[in-house]
Amino acid sequence: MKKLRILLEILIVSTRLGLTSFGGPTAHLGYFHTEYVRRKKWMDEKSYADLVALSQFLPGPASSQVGIGVGVMRGGVLSGLTSFIGFTLPSVIVLMIFASLLTTFNIADAGWIHGLKIVAVVIVLHAIMGMGKNLAPDTPRKVIALLALLGTLLFQSVFTQVGVILVAAVIGFILFKNNEEDDHQSASFPIKKSAAAGCLILFFILLFALPALRELTGSYWIAVIDSFYRSGALVFGGGHVVLPLLEQELVPMGWISEEAFLAGYGATQAVPGPLFTFAAYLGTVMNGWIGGLIATAAIFLPAFLLILGALPFWDMLRNNAKIKGAVMGVNAAVIGILISALYTPIWTSSILQAVDFALAAVLFVMLVYFKLPPWVIVVTGALGGTLIGLL
Repeated sequence: MKKLRILLEILIVSTRLGLTSFGGPTAHLGYFHTEYVRRKKWMDEKSYADLVALSQFLPGPASSQVGIGVGVMRGGVLSGLTSFIGFTLPSVIVLMIFASLLTTFNIADAGWIHGLKIVAVVIVLHAIMGMGKNLAPDTPRKVIALLALLGTLLFQSVFTQVGVILVAAVIGFILFKNNEEDDHQSASFPIKKSAAAGCLILFFILLFALPALRELTGSYWIAVIDSFYRSGALVFGGGHVVLPLLEQELVPMGWISEEAFLAGYGATQAVPGPLFTFAAYLGTVMNGWIGGLIATAAIFLPAFLLILGALPFWDMLRNNAKIKGAVMGVNAAVIGILISALYTPIWTSSILQAVDFALAAVLFVMLVYFKLPPWVIVVTGALGGTLIGLL
């Protein structure tokens, strides 16, 4: 009875956060801190800081992983799953409905859809500016970011992006291996190391087995699951980085048009919850609501396996300067990947004339300097796109 009460409480709280948490991963972490640490007192400041640090270290959606971790620490693995469902489901439902409307009424060429594509330009640019200050603050990391930009821009394939991440990790390992940690800490997490190791093994088995099965069977559904799983598994730096990975996985295959892809990315900014729920929109456009659910499960599964697998080993990882150095290199490369994605496909498909650039400039000022919430930017972008369509 007590476990059921804990599950119900977690579901209610996480669903409320899923309905109200606008603003991206950093804002989500602020909402979580207010709710879980200050109000509910489910964990102390130190434990929450440890969990946030781990989520930043791992690939995948940071806010979702923190939410899963909070649930796990509150009541075990089932509570972690409940927390994830509550936080994710509201935006999944909204984006699946939007995708259904897009395909049913053939509104891909509507002016407000073009406005949403311009919103995507502004959102990604803002993300690059914010992340660049933290992830590439010195000359060596700026050079890594530049090399990542050149590689992903000139040689566009999913293999290039994976290669860039691996090379950046090696460079970071070499350059920053003597980086001194001044925050050696320890924490306790309620997961056995054997179970955690099983999750990590399953993560890598799926990462390498799905592409092989895709080639051997030629199955469409295995190919879809592989594309979304691999995108979710290779994303360092937050939800915005999943954009270029998904775009290069789905658009060249002809599974979704570039216009529909960018329209959905813009719409994703208008809903609360994690940016990875963009997969729900993509899957629904491709294969209806079943496709939306499968795509969502596939893209979030790596995050779930990684957070469960890494929790008991976090002390060893975070206090290892060499591993931290590799992560510093990867994080710098993320900036280059984002800039590459900003140019193509986002900029080249959205800024087609002077008036498009003007609208983007207005939206950028509203977001960065007036600090208006993202949903206001999205609504303004949609209205602006409609007006442009009437000109």
